[in-house]
Amino acid sequence: MCKTLKVSKSGYYYWCKRSISNREKENSKLLEEIRTIYDQSNGTYGSPRIQEELYRQGYKVSRPRVARIMKNNNIQSKVRKKWIVTTDSKHSDPIAPNLVNRNFTVDSQVRYGSLILHI
Repeated sequence: MCKTLKVSKSGYYYWCKRSISNREKENSKLLEEIRTIYDQSNGTYGSPRIQEELYRQGYKVSRPRVARIMKNNNIQSKVRKKWIVTTDSKHSDPIAPNLVNRNFTVDSQVRYGSLILHI
């Protein structure tokens, strides 16, 4: 396996026995805090707001670091589409004329089994 990975045997065994780095310990603690904040926000907070909340709690951490930790642990905010008003009923523009002039009133009814047809 060492030949395949192109590493020395001693380097591999040193890597297996090494302890967890301080950075990894900090990241695991941050991950716990990120999950807590994320759960409290019902999954709506992304990395900017989580970073702000961590800063309020006394953690000095950058937004890209929070984003990286969230991405590595599949934590994503739920994005809601903005509601946009598309109808303007209070305008002063003229209403288009009825060029078709169709009459939609019913003249008579015909019973066809259980259906009632309007003719």
